[in-house]
Amino acid sequence: MPDTRGYLNMELLRFSTAGSVDDGKSTLIGRLLYDSKSIFEDQLEAVEAASKSRGNEEVNLALLTDGLRAEREQGITIDVAYRYFATPKRKFIIADTPGHIQYTRNMVTGASTADLSIILIDARHGVLEQTVRHSYISSLLGIPHILVAINKMDLVDYDKGVYDKIVSDYQKMSEALHIKNIVFIPISARVGDNVVNKSDKMPWYTGKALLDYLETVPVVHKTVSDFFRFPVQLVIRPISDQFPDYRGYAGRMSGGLLKPGDRVRVLPSGLESTVKSIDFVDQHLQEAFSPESVTILLTDDIDISRGDILVKVDEKQPQISQDITMDVCWFNERPAQIRNKYIIRQTTAESLGIIRSINYRRNINTLEKENGIDHLDMNDIAEITVHTANPLVFDKYAENKVTGSLIFIDPDTNETVGAGMIK
Repeated sequence: MPDTRGYLNMELLRFSTAGSVDDGKSTLIGRLLYDSKSIFEDQLEAVEAASKSRGNEEVNLALLTDGLRAEREQGITIDVAYRYFATPKRKFIIADTPGHIQYTRNMVTGASTADLSIILIDARHGVLEQTVRHSYISSLLGIPHILVAINKMDLVDYDKGVYDKIVSDYQKMSEALHIKNIVFIPISARVGDNVVNKSDKMPWYTGKALLDYLETVPVVHKTVSDFFRFPVQLVIRPISDQFPDYRGYAGRMSGGLLKPGDRVRVLPSGLESTVKSIDFVDQHLQEAFSPESVTILLTDDIDISRGDILVKVDEKQPQISQDITMDVCWFNERPAQIRNKYIIRQTTAESLGIIRSINYRRNINTLEKENGIDHLDMNDIAEITVHTANPLVFDKYAENKVTGSLIFIDPDTNETVGAGMIK
């Protein structure tokens, strides 16, 4: 049996790809998989057959990630396609997100857990509206590294002047939006220049190939804080007479460390107790870490229900409020308007809420903040304040991405219509 311990202990990098339509996101991922020899033979045979049926003389690597029939027929990415591969240095999870403006919500989903975002730009077209939108969303989501891959350099004769112009334009935009930690790499995903191997067609570029950068960029992305947070998902009561007094609180830790004997506080009620035991299936744990899913038993029989959050008494406390200010990405064709009612879901808690004010909307074309706005259209990005019927327990999104995020649900259709990042 082969020794898999080295593979299991390899560092994992999660990254997403984004950009405008036809910038070559799927082709880039296909090239990464193909040149790193991460494709099974039957997959390659299927892609070769599909390429021939479409009249392509060479293998269309984009088909490796465009899995839906509608995507293959239209040549676009609609859903978020996840792919997994590994090199001797690192494991990777790729989220290939769609470029069409109506699928911006899918981009938010794919990028929400990423350590790095690859923003593709077609060298022929430069920085476009979707480039700005995806870059801004990546910044709002707290993704610590942005890799700008300037693609299709073969179609502009590998012109350094074209590359420099796009770099200058992107840097001006990123300064206005306070986007940091940006790296630029000129590539051609179709022919493989600077993707897995350095290209000799752009001697003026002295940086790393794209895969080399992915293998060496520091993975320091933290989705949760060091402070203990435990949103309660379920209260577990006995289903037999074997454990008549059992009362546990099940959920997934969203930050910190917990041990039996720790003093905890239930929020928003403020009641306190001591951790009696931490159960996982049939084991009693001596300690539990985020993001483990466990069941917590307390020494006191106090009122706790789904949506409550357990925190440590002696640690930094989250905020509790019915008025919350956040950045929001609006996903739905039905506009968001002041005084509109929504179901607001945050961790395991739900509450009815209204949009109290739209503080400003970001104009993606001018990058300016627009005041005096009374509604948000689909794909708008704005800062808003909401008022909820029940108090919510939360941290800033920059401190804890679980307790600092929420979604808006239309009470009539049950659709998710927006996503918020608490400020």
